[in-house]
Amino acid sequence: MQAEASWSQADQARPRVVVLASVNRPRVATELRRLEKILAQSAEIVAVDQDESFSFDRADIDVVVVLGGDGSILSAARRMAPHQRPVIGVNLGRLGFLAALDENELEQVWPELCRGSFPVDEHVMLQCQLIRAGSSTGEQTKPQLALNEAAILGGPPFSMVQIDLYVDQELASTYSCDGLIVSTPVGSTAHNLSAGGPILHRRLGAVVISPISPHTLTMRPVVDRADRVFDMFIRQGHETVSAVFDGRVLGPLGEGDCYRVSQAPVSFKMIRVPNKNEYRALREKLGWGGNLRRPNS
Repeated sequence: MQAEASWSQADQARPRVVVLASVNRPRVATELRRLEKILAQSAEIVAVDQDESFSFDRADIDVVVVLGGDGSILSAARRMAPHQRPVIGVNLGRLGFLAALDENELEQVWPELCRGSFPVDEHVMLQCQLIRAGSSTGEQTKPQLALNEAAILGGPPFSMVQIDLYVDQELASTYSCDGLIVSTPVGSTAHNLSAGGPILHRRLGAVVISPISPHTLTMRPVVDRADRVFDMFIRQGHETVSAVFDGRVLGPLGEGDCYRVSQAPVSFKMIRVPNKNEYRALREKLGWGGNLRRPNS
């Protein structure tokens, strides 16, 4: 996807900022006041949300600063729902694959970021919904947004699940597996990667469909366009099969139920920080590349 213009096109001398602080993390509670002072030097802080009570349906927000880890960013994307705002993440968690900056780097780049020097990238999000079998009205759950993935997962007795996958209402395949993942490019380094799926560039308009422990050797992950509708029907399951989005349970899935996944009408907006590209993140955060051989001096 193309980079958007920065927030600086608005007629604002200083960006209006909301700080989302996961204070249940010890480092966030410790660093919050110091980081607030840094942010206030170049921006107007509209709110510091420590209990997920802030409402994003107001228009006077330019930038959202997330203090925490990748889970905090997933939560922010879900909470913003149709009111997505440009996000910058400060890693005060463990891995920090999505959270681009640590607390010391924030102080270095914040003034330039507030001048609108950094582009804003858009990333695919998913819309997830259950459609129950046997309902004359086609009973559906409220759509939910996911930034990483939508998945069908089974619990005890941990027997295989048979899933019919339809793409744009045409049968693609029937999977006998432990579960099935539809991942965004952002989520391709999460559960999808653990299941043997490929890593996608974050700005691709694509998804990857990855079976978990498929019973057939020829069942391999598939990359497809994001603007298609993916219907996963339970052909054969058991009582603990569930529809999951970004690690949260949407609901149980019985035989004949459909888990519908499509591209969300909104995209996740992330501020791109120079020298924080994806290959560097793969090397530094996931240990990708092994030991690099250096030329003889």
